Amino acid sequence: MRDAGLDRAIDAAGGVAELARKIGIAQPSVSNWRRVPAQRVIAVEAATGVSRKQLRPDLYNEPAVQDDAIDPLDAARAREYALLAALLSCAPSTALLGQIANLEGDATPLGRAHGALAEAASNAIAADLEREYFDLFVGLGRGELLPYASYYLTGFLHERPLSRLRGDLASLGIERAWTNLEPEDHAATLCEIMAGLATGCFPAPPEVQRAFFEKHVAPWMGRLFADMESAASAKFYRSVGSLGRRFLEIEAEAFTFAN
Repeated sequence: MRDAGLDRAIDAAGGVAELARKIGIAQPSVSNWRRVPAQRVIAVEAATGVSRKQLRPDLYNEPAVQDDAIDPLDAARAREYALLAALLSCAPSTALLGQIANLEGDATPLGRAHGALAEAASNAIAADLEREYFDLFVGLGRGELLPYASYYLTGFLHERPLSRLRGDLASLGIERAWTNLEPEDHAATLCEIMAGLATGCFPAPPEVQRAFFEKHVAPWMGRLFADMESAASAKFYRSVGSLGRRFLEIEAEAFTFAN
C-alpha cells in the first residue's frame, strides 16, 4: 500500500507513468514504490510541486533537517544545494518555477544570480523546459553536456572518480537507492549529498564535509556550470549555470577560511 505522500505525487503528476517520465526513470520502478525513496525526494518535489515534508515526513520533519535546528549558514547552503539538485535532476515543474520566481536578489554576486534565475523562471514555460533539459542533458544518444564527475575528470563515464566516490559514500553510510538508475557521480546526486551533509541528514563533521567537497565537487562541477552558461541548448539553464558557478565559488572560499 502506498503512503499518502507518494499518492499525492502521483496525483499531481497525472499518474504513475507520468511521474516516472518526469523524473526520468522506468515506470515499473515507480509502480514498485511504497513511499518515495530518499534519493528521489528532491526530484519528485521538483516534478510535482509536492513538498518534501509531505513526501517523506519521516526525513524532513526530523529535527536534524529543520532550518531552526542547524546553523543558519548551513541551512542556507543546504537550500542552495537542494535547489541545484532539483534543477539538475529533471526539468522544473510549473510549481517549482513559481517558487523560483519568488527568489529575492540583492547586490552581491550570489544575489544577482538569484535575481536572474527568478526572472528566467517567471518567463519560462514548463513544457519548453522539458525539451531544453532533454537537449542539454539527455539528447538522442547523448546531450550537449554530460553532468558526471567521471566524464569531466577523465573524458569517460564510469571511471575511477566514480569508484572513489562510492568508497567515500560507503564510509559515510550513504547508500544508493536501488531505484536510482544514474551513477552516483551525477551532479544532481552530489548536490543532494552536500545538502544532506549541510543539514546533518548525513552526519559528518565539518572537516569531512570539506574533504568531500574538495575531492568530489570542486575539481569539476564549476566547469559544468560554466559550460551551462554558454551551452547552445541552454536558455533558462544559463541562469542555473550562473547560480551554480557563483555558489560553488563561495563554498570553496568558505571552506578555505574554515581551514
